[in-house]
Amino acid sequence: MTGQRDRWAELTGGEAGEEYAQRFARLAESGHDIHGEAAFCAALLKPAARILDAGCGTGRIAIRLAELGHSCTGVDVDASMLAVARRDAPTQEWVLGDLARLDTLGLSQDFDLALAAGNVIPLLAPGTESVVVRQLAAALRPGGLLVTGMGLDAAHLPLTEPPVTLTEFDHWCSQAGLTLRQRYATWSGDPYSPGCGYAVSVHSRPAA
Repeated sequence: MTGQRDRWAELTGGEAGEEYAQRFARLAESGHDIHGEAAFCAALLKPAARILDAGCGTGRIAIRLAELGHSCTGVDVDASMLAVARRDAPTQEWVLGDLARLDTLGLSQDFDLALAAGNVIPLLAPGTESVVVRQLAAALRPGGLLVTGMGLDAAHLPLTEPPVTLTEFDHWCSQAGLTLRQRYATWSGDPYSPGCGYAVSVHSRPAA
């Protein structure tokens, strides 16, 4: 562990919850589909699946997945984001905690799917990325899925340059016992090709 703050906290000061929620509210009001990640995940799942939304933020995705009939647990280290999630969906499970210490939060380890959307992986604290991947892999049941979305260039990140490459990420997944199953360029399922600025990846844990 590095002891450093995560890149998200460095960018926002840990007080971006309301602003983040309002941004997506404006997008929805203007007619944009803000549920692409949830629809993507739902297409991979059987009914009433158990989902871990890692870096859940204001709960936008987890709340939608719950509306679709799944059981969702959201974890985030940003208290301002979780405050919005708890206000909007008080009956859902929201946990304040560091993804690098996921195993200390008292969660079960039999999730059907773990989701890290919204550039969660690139915005982790430097040096903790491989630890978080191992933690997420360990939280999955045999045959479970890790779904991630991340920017690969400055145009798709709130950073001047990408801190994580796909090669590094796939290596961490391999070390954690995960296998790449699918990769796309968008949450809509557009084909991925080298040089794309964004990647949506589906890795799987081996079945028992």
